Amino acid sequence: MKIKRLFIFVAIFLAAVVSSQAQNAPDQTKDLDSLYAQKLLKPGTVAPDFILPMMNNYKVQLSEFKGKYVLLDFWATWCPDCRKDVPAVKELYDKYGSKVEFIGVSFDVDHNRWTKYVVDNGMKWRQVSELKKMRDAEISKAYGVEWIPSMTLIGPDGKVVLSTVVLEKMAKALADIAK
Repeated sequence: MKIKRLFIFVAIFLAAVVSSQAQNAPDQTKDLDSLYAQKLLKPGTVAPDFILPMMNNYKVQLSEFKGKYVLLDFWATWCPDCRKDVPAVKELYDKYGSKVEFIGVSFDVDHNRWTKYVVDNGMKWRQVSELKKMRDAEISKAYGVEWIPSMTLIGPDGKVVLSTVVLEKMAKALADIAK
């Protein structure tokens, strides 16, 4: 009988501890940005201009889109989380692509692999790449990208509205501007 009481006491105690920790746990999405988005450009920062080639070598320049919202989606085919997010980014593009210019910025180094992935996955928005590793690419240095996937939303005034590694935060920001 004593063992049964002891077992019940321990079970209740552990349940209380777990419940307390769950209630006091910090917001996970906030933690992801505090861990991985520290060096991304902050809201209000003027977004650095760039000229980068698309898959067909046509060049895209950020300043061409002044007066429009622009979403930069930093990703790579070798990144499992990036590949996992593709369907959700496609949904955002389908929903907001008429109001926001989407530009995928790939950190792939193999042109054929990058091109095949984009085509095979129906990623219809502009795709650009320096065909350099993330740490070597000038755009990652300019935008403070140290983790992918990450996203930066630029306002019509050319200033950063939001930089995040949390897709849900970007979806909320897009919903807010689409109102």
